[in-house]
Amino acid sequence: MIDSDVRFVSRITRRTLALVLAGGRGSRLMHLTNWRAKPAVPFGGKFRIIDFTLSNCINSGVRQIAVLTQYKAHSLLRHIQNGWGFLRGQFGEFIELLPAQQRIESSWYLGTADAVYQNLDIIRSHDPEYVLILAGDHVYKMDYGEMLAHHVENEADLTVGCVEVPVREAAGAFGVMSIENDRRIVGFEEKPAQPTPIPGKPDKALASMGIYAFNTEVLIDALLADADDKTSDHDFGKNVIPRMIRDKRVFAYPFGGRRGNYWRDVGTVDNYWRANLELVDVDPELNLYDEEWPIWTYQEQVPPAKFVFDEDARRGMAVNSMVSGGCIISGAVIRRSLLFTNVRVEQQSLVENSVILPEVRVGRNCTLRNCIIDKGCVIPDGSQVGVDLEADARRFYVTPGGVVLVVPEMLGIKRHQVR
Repeated sequence: MIDSDVRFVSRITRRTLALVLAGGRGSRLMHLTNWRAKPAVPFGGKFRIIDFTLSNCINSGVRQIAVLTQYKAHSLLRHIQNGWGFLRGQFGEFIELLPAQQRIESSWYLGTADAVYQNLDIIRSHDPEYVLILAGDHVYKMDYGEMLAHHVENEADLTVGCVEVPVREAAGAFGVMSIENDRRIVGFEEKPAQPTPIPGKPDKALASMGIYAFNTEVLIDALLADADDKTSDHDFGKNVIPRMIRDKRVFAYPFGGRRGNYWRDVGTVDNYWRANLELVDVDPELNLYDEEWPIWTYQEQVPPAKFVFDEDARRGMAVNSMVSGGCIISGAVIRRSLLFTNVRVEQQSLVENSVILPEVRVGRNCTLRNCIIDKGCVIPDGSQVGVDLEADARRFYVTPGGVVLVVPEMLGIKRHQVR
């Protein structure tokens, strides 16, 4: 395809329905998903994880979108309703919310494939030519139009978005593919303990990104066959894709292209902390300031961040940090940290290498290092977190990488009972 053939791509994207799978808990994020689904977890100072997938859709010209939800979806649903209502139905644009409704018999969504299967009547009502199935729980930039064009040019039945990852990271975490020279997939293992490396790259595996482009009728046939299989887990990676490889044209699409310069699995607490703090670097890989590829979200109406006091003993300042609107840094020091909306840090406190989620209050004379502080926490005066990991482990969650995660319940704040 010639890169300049924009009309070719736009004709494809207009005939595409995107299904965003956003129903998972994301248990590897531990306490961060006790009260919210993983796609609703805050990221990057003002966004939610799902904003990156939805923004990719909008920026790619895919403007017929359905979001499938299940686990503790209230904050996710509210976020989408508040921030994504700008699409115009009269122009054939929409974002539909498809919570698990027991539409087929009496079961909730049993797996990724079953989630789509239970909504086949809705898919048919929109009559798309192509269906793009997306995971709502990764942070990345990607032009789906390029992938869809690749799918059409190869006369593929299914195209799987893929990325090279270290073998040690792929083990037990990703679907891993084997391909021929023309990128046709000849093998697919779902989260193997010992991933097959890429030929010539013994330390790399070709991992599925959880992004699939289907011809609609092929998808429907595959889901009907999977639903009839009583031994199936009703999962795309475990069941549907391996079955299709045997008798359909299934190709890999390598992550890259015009916008494919950033992808992160933020599925563990360590990875989540690391990906957030990468954003404060001088030249981060994820450019949130890219005017040609904006990240859309719900914009809260809050005042600008404020830094007060300018004395040797109490100077409100932030260095190599990102500080969101509504924050007040009152005679405290913030170093290489990311503060979300409406955080207040009191005088003579130090926050370093930390990710502070919205509406946190940090008292006086506190030291926070290598921390993630969840929304709504109130850190008492004089607290030391991330200074003595042995002591922290008795109260909080300490990751294998030494990051300390603090959520309100660990501080005696019961969110379910807060008025």
